[in-house]
Amino acid sequence: MKTTLIQVGKTVNKHFVAGINDYTERIGHYMPFDIQTIPEIRNTKKLSEELQKEKEGELILKQLHPGDTMVLLDEHGVEYRSIEFASFLVNKQNTVRRLIFVIGGPYGFSKDVYKRANNKISLSKMTFSHQMVRLIFAEQLYRACTIIKGEPYHHE
Repeated sequence: MKTTLIQVGKTVNKHFVAGINDYTERIGHYMPFDIQTIPEIRNTKKLSEELQKEKEGELILKQLHPGDTMVLLDEHGVEYRSIEFASFLVNKQNTVRRLIFVIGGPYGFSKDVYKRANNKISLSKMTFSHQMVRLIFAEQLYRACTIIKGEPYHHE
């Protein structure tokens, strides 16, 4: 199974970039994984939040193939413990060719993106910056890989 993270806008914090790159390399030892960055929409002061979400949504949906399974990282999604997330991944590995996780822009996702989504996952009830969510997600994906392989990274 190929796994991709689609994110809106570049990660700008150099510490987050370093951490994300570290976890991306580690994840690559377990599964094919890449990150696709969709450029931020320009001149957003002239756009309503809804219009900005629609434009970002169009760019997100263009990245998908017909058979892809898309999982939104969304505050209204299901919260998993790390072991449960690892089980979620195992289930997808047996049924999916391409698993796409998506971190949206500052206002969330368009209605069309929600309609296309197969699942929604929340990383926490707390709110994190979009920049930070990228690092947290990368670490959790790596953690899930080590749980699946029975490696000692994760402790109960």
